[in-house]
Amino acid sequence: MSKRRIGVFTGSRAEYGLLVPVLRAIEAAPELELVLIAGGTHVANEADGFTIAAQVPVEREDARAGSTSRAIGTGILAITDALEDLALDIFVVYGDRFEAFAAMIAATQMSIPTAHIEGGDITQGGTLDDVVRHAMTKLAHIHLTTNAEAAMRVRLLGEEPWRIHNVGFPTIDLIRAGDYADAETVTDDLGLDPEQPVIVFTQHPITTSPAAAKDQIAASLSALDQARSKLGAQIVLTYPNGDLGSEEIITALKTWASSRPDVVLRQSLGRRLYHGALNFCGHVTNGICVGNSSSGVKETMAFDCPAVDIGPRQTGRLRGMNVAHVPHEAGAIFAALHDGLTDASYRAKIIAAENPYGKGDTGSIVARLLSELDLIAPGLLAKQTILPPD
Repeated sequence: MSKRRIGVFTGSRAEYGLLVPVLRAIEAAPELELVLIAGGTHVANEADGFTIAAQVPVEREDARAGSTSRAIGTGILAITDALEDLALDIFVVYGDRFEAFAAMIAATQMSIPTAHIEGGDITQGGTLDDVVRHAMTKLAHIHLTTNAEAAMRVRLLGEEPWRIHNVGFPTIDLIRAGDYADAETVTDDLGLDPEQPVIVFTQHPITTSPAAAKDQIAASLSALDQARSKLGAQIVLTYPNGDLGSEEIITALKTWASSRPDVVLRQSLGRRLYHGALNFCGHVTNGICVGNSSSGVKETMAFDCPAVDIGPRQTGRLRGMNVAHVPHEAGAIFAALHDGLTDASYRAKIIAAENPYGKGDTGSIVARLLSELDLIAPGLLAKQTILPPD
């Protein structure tokens, strides 16, 4: 019996790390064949060993407002060409970025059964994520949600119950398996002192208000300066994503770090080092994750690491009790990170709390569902909107 060819699209480093457990599970399943499609060069920079079946360009050319729309359009064309050659049985797309949106449109318009991971999440904080994510839900044939609340929202969008599967958050698989850099590697690579507090910082622009990025990053850096001077905190900065407004943030980070030789600035830590740094913050020293990345909201709880979520970008996102939310104000940011770094009782409560994002078996669940999906069911591609009863 021939293997099912499972195409998986990865468009950016932001979701590639989240996909790794699913990729591994598909690759390990004897009845499945992994066909990896990359919309960027990020996969080649990781050491996970996956073979790239197709490399397709899905990139913004500049910082103009229309660049994302053009990238989606050219991305659809490039991904369509790749899909025509790959003869897939099922296609898997993760998240809500413009690269993934292009992939979802291309595959579903070609009547390829398509599964969407992370539908039903909400981030009501002035980004385009929600509208894109919900649009992708209406296009997808199978929904692989990361939590029960998200599954309920997908159902409320009129998706048929049999299409919806709550599989958990894939990254928890890696964390449960201890697949991240150990404390010695983190110490050596980032030059950290385990006896001193650590702040891991990532801040992205808000896509609906990119002009505010400069002022927003200025407030955050002011708070980090206070943490350095008053708490002796070691700072690890990473670049934002490539959305509009990112250039202003990168310029500010470079300028700030250049006059503070003790600050670590990296374009990216990579998945293993980043998770190792979060583990370092939660289990080795008194550390904290600060910024407005979804990883701060969704991944830190698994490491017992406090987090400060700045501004509206992640508003509405399901989170553990380890996440404190503050506005883009230096005083509020410093107060929250001060509590996270120094309040022993708060850190003890985090250790005792339950993680709302699953137990760490998402990859195997997804592989099983992809193996068992009835590809000749007459209703698979012929979607209906079935609203739940009042």
